[in-house]
Amino acid sequence: MSKMRMRKKDGACPLVTENPAWVALSSVEIKNMVVKMAKDGNNSAVIGLMLRDQYGVPDVKLATGRTITAIMKENGVASALPEDLSNLMKRAINLNTHLKENHGDVSSKRGLMLIESKIRRLERYYKMNKVLSEDWKYSLSTAELMLK
Repeated sequence: MSKMRMRKKDGACPLVTENPAWVALSSVEIKNMVVKMAKDGNNSAVIGLMLRDQYGVPDVKLATGRTITAIMKENGVASALPEDLSNLMKRAINLNTHLKENHGDVSSKRGLMLIESKIRRLERYYKMNKVLSEDWKYSLSTAELMLK
């Protein structure tokens, strides 16, 4: 079994502070593509992968000076919920539907408890940083209504 925490960091990425010269798209074109892809229903992680793999943009922040999420917020196409919170809520919904069919799956019950505790911790964090309103409350039934 390998060590969890190594003392030295091998394979760290080199420090890059400016956009590479070989990127063919300008910052305005990249911003327009981000807005278009967000309107198509993609989240920021998928947009970053598509820009990297299909258009050869290694880092949107180096190319535009703004992150993908910031570009989406500026143009009003960002989601109401933070992306990590909505992903955890989707996982909880899927696991709950699995548990309705498989009542004896004890390890999945434990997994659902862990996912819901992560959701509550994120909820507390986002309320403290005023990303979510103070009256926002997580429950599995409202999560199903919000995300489906």
